[in-house]
Amino acid sequence: MLLLPAAAALSVAKPLWAATAADAPWHQWRGPNRDGFVAGAAWPDGLDQSRLERLWRVDLGPSYSGPVVAGDLVIVTETRDAKTEHVRALDRATGQERWHVEWEGAMSVPFFAASNGSWIRSTPCVDGDRVYVAGMRDMLVCLEAATGKELWRVDFMKALESPLPAFGFVSSPLVIDDHVYVQAGSGFVKLEKATGNVVWRTLDDGGGMMGSAFSSPYPATIGGVFQILVQTREQLAGIDPENGTVLWKTPVEAFRGMNIVTPTVHDGHVFTTSYGGGSFLFAVDAANTQKPVEQVWRNKIQGYMSTPIVIGGHAYVHLRNQRFACLDLATGKEAWITKPFGRYWSMVAQGDRILALDETGEVRLIRATPQQFELLGEAKVAAEESWAHLAIEGQELYVRDLEGLSAYRWK
Repeated sequence: MLLLPAAAALSVAKPLWAATAADAPWHQWRGPNRDGFVAGAAWPDGLDQSRLERLWRVDLGPSYSGPVVAGDLVIVTETRDAKTEHVRALDRATGQERWHVEWEGAMSVPFFAASNGSWIRSTPCVDGDRVYVAGMRDMLVCLEAATGKELWRVDFMKALESPLPAFGFVSSPLVIDDHVYVQAGSGFVKLEKATGNVVWRTLDDGGGMMGSAFSSPYPATIGGVFQILVQTREQLAGIDPENGTVLWKTPVEAFRGMNIVTPTVHDGHVFTTSYGGGSFLFAVDAANTQKPVEQVWRNKIQGYMSTPIVIGGHAYVHLRNQRFACLDLATGKEAWITKPFGRYWSMVAQGDRILALDETGEVRLIRATPQQFELLGEAKVAAEESWAHLAIEGQELYVRDLEGLSAYRWK
């Protein structure tokens, strides 16, 4: 672990990610609590085209990055002409642009992934009056949310003498109290959110497996120990957020290191799924120094890019083969598996319902039950492919496709 000069780390007493208020904004990857769940007014009992009203649409360059909300603004990213990366703040009510910043920073991903584009990937994180945005060339930029003014930036290749990651900066930033955590610089890094000063780097592997981390960090308390779950391209680990100590780690098998989903916690266990590896449930006890992590079960079904939703002891997983599955977390057995859908789903949940945005531009409302796959309705919300994560703010839905951003409202 690399330690760099910094102010003394503060204790993590009440992490900002634990946003349980009904009006908590969609300010980061996978929403208020980073788990895909939203509170607020109940969703409709069904869904069809008449239930959604499009408020506005803005044309944009391509991006995999999901939209986030900052007060009366929606923040989105794009890549233009394979040369520059852009951040735009749009008025939530009208879609009018309020500010726009850009920088040179595009890159090309390896040939076997080029068909999916070389666009900006990481979803920004809004924290109060600041926005943290990751550029593909392993760079983190802090902007003033109201104006877009740049407050600081860190080039991890220069700061940590790490190589350019083959797939760029993919993982989405996490803010806890006075620090921001990112998978960058060929490792997992903690920075002072006010200055961008690096506090420590851990899990540094010198750029192994081409140096890119796809999964995003997830904070959780397991066995009474607050930690950050970090899934690299080869392993899953629990990290002490204060000092960077690796509390535990275990290998996670995946083809070409495609550990992409964000790990999920249920009943003190950690669930993850990988392309080419399967689905895994791990029991974790950081106090057990001899064997802090143990595999409870493994199932052959494979997730890919879509992070699962966990409801009522079951994981709802969009699979590599494009099917949708319900997995019993107690036994590891499948309750059901559907026919194929599109190549990617982003999922948001409320109560026992899941709203899933398909890569095809279809959004589906699903009742989460282990008895059977229950589709409550669907609607077309994008004409282009939709790879970015769906965002929900109150009764508003924000859909980012490869050519723009659309705002919808439940009728």
